[in-house]
Amino acid sequence: MTAVAERGFRPSRWATILTVIAVPVMLALGTWQVQRLGWKQELIGRIEQRSHAAPVPLPAAIDEAPAWDFRPVTVTGRFLTDKSMLTLARPQQGRIGYELVTPLERADGPPVLINRGFVPMDRKDAARGGPDGTVTVTGVARLPQPPGWFQPDGRSADGVWMRIDTAAMAAAAGLPSTVPLVVEQAPTGGVPAGIPPRVELPNNHLQYAFTWYSLAVVLLVIYGISQWRSRR
Repeated sequence: MTAVAERGFRPSRWATILTVIAVPVMLALGTWQVQRLGWKQELIGRIEQRSHAAPVPLPAAIDEAPAWDFRPVTVTGRFLTDKSMLTLARPQQGRIGYELVTPLERADGPPVLINRGFVPMDRKDAARGGPDGTVTVTGVARLPQPPGWFQPDGRSADGVWMRIDTAAMAAAAGLPSTVPLVVEQAPTGGVPAGIPPRVELPNNHLQYAFTWYSLAVVLLVIYGISQWRSRR
């Protein structure tokens, strides 16, 4: 007599254990990304509101540097053009170049590093100069970003900085200290060109949440299909 195959849901122990552990973890990660999405949207809104405020004089002493991040400011002092430094910059309008950072010496506080904007590679030496005497710079205060996982730190062999590091740059320029912020000078229309206000805060949390929730659903479907077995 021929045995009749019967199909039914007969889960294995290890498949069930792995699914019971993995699905809640994926759902928790998706929920965490949703929470991060709300936090990031609030942060972006606060930064945009702050960046549209009227410029205020940068104080001599900065107690909480993060509170000044993205704030429009004015700084008065004298450019130390002989201590200018170059940092890597993204190409602009098809041209490669650098961003020029020059310390500004103040009478009422420590120097401030001024990011004076993009300089084409073929004009990097000519652009190192600057106005003589006392000047007032208008720009946006920025908290220098820490290096990424694969981003080199310090200076390259030709003296170009990989990123802005206020403490290391001050030491290299022979300055006792600087404000722990860099002021990105407003566009000047010349060379260096200044920097338009920029908010570079990636917000991919919605995609990440969707990915984790989708993986949880897919795993449940695979688990259900794979454990639907035949028995004679």
